[in-house]
Amino acid sequence: MSQRPLRTAITLVTAAAASLALAAVPAPAASGPVDPADRKAMRDLATAYMASFKYLDEKAALADGYVPHQCSTDPAGHGSMGYHYFNESRYGSLDPAKPAALLFEDGKNGRRRLAGVEWIVVDADQNLKTKQRLSMFGGQKFDGPMPGHYPGMPIHYDLHVWLWKHNPSGLFNRWNPRVKCPAAPTHSGSSGKTHSTH
Repeated sequence: MSQRPLRTAITLVTAAAASLALAAVPAPAASGPVDPADRKAMRDLATAYMASFKYLDEKAALADGYVPHQCSTDPAGHGSMGYHYFNESRYGSLDPAKPAALLFEDGKNGRRRLAGVEWIVVDADQNLKTKQRLSMFGGQKFDGPMPGHYPGMPIHYDLHVWLWKHNPSGLFNRWNPRVKCPAAPTHSGSSGKTHSTH
């Protein structure tokens, strides 16, 4: 690709990421949208957007070692996260290009659609009573510490970013009211069950 189309593509992706950040509504008790004047945060958001583009195809996620798990719904009724596809080799990554989890939802024809991405950092002392300070994207704070969401998953922190599906509760809110989990399994994979303790 020559430099001019590459620069145009990067500009378009950056503009799209900026548009997503500006359209986000701050979530209650959670971090708000990225400040467009924060160039590093905007660059990191654009990097995450570009890096996750290939995972619009679920097969690419599976090929890169992301393992499907349960669909997560908030028992308090604030929405869902969809199906987590975890890649344990990326736990601890604070690289915007290397999320540790992808968030999918059921789409048409039995296919799953990418809705968001997530970074996961294992808690250093595995103690729910102590707290680390972790953030990305211009100070967006990680949630946690919290217990694992599947057998063997350690106590951890996580940060959700709804890059591929608008979240009216905020770009960085854990729950998306526009994402739904099915009442029964609808897709093959390691788990199609609904999970509500995330």
